[in-house]
Amino acid sequence: MTNIDIRPASRDDIPDIVAMLADDTLGATRESPEDLSPYQSAYERLQRDPNQLLVVAESDGRVVGTLQLTIIPGLSRKGSTRSIIEAVRVHSSQRGHGLGARLIEWAIEESARQGCQLVQLTSDSARTDAHRFYERLGFTGSHVGFKLQL
Repeated sequence: MTNIDIRPASRDDIPDIVAMLADDTLGATRESPEDLSPYQSAYERLQRDPNQLLVVAESDGRVVGTLQLTIIPGLSRKGSTRSIIEAVRVHSSQRGHGLGARLIEWAIEESARQGCQLVQLTSDSARTDAHRFYERLGFTGSHVGFKLQL
């Protein structure tokens, strides 16, 4: 793997992030790279929330990965703080070279730095390769997720 820098995402990174979100079977039906205005609004909301970390992985000046990390203080588990890893994407040219693992390792380290006692994530039930990837990194399937589209 080439030299990778994981850094906070900037507004200029939005087109690259959205392109990665749209670059798979599921994302192609959910994302709209031709209209970045809703993503720009979402970026501004994320920037105002200190519990949201949107990062990109950059190689040779090119955005090649991204994820969002949310820090959630709570009462359960004796007042534990947890983190949620969301929207992990690696550019198609970089898949299979360890970048995804590097992003997840960064998120785990940042979660520990933020005082989290638990790191969790969800993965679409259709993403069986992703499930194996997360299990290799030490995650265990423990819950059944539910969603309500509004």
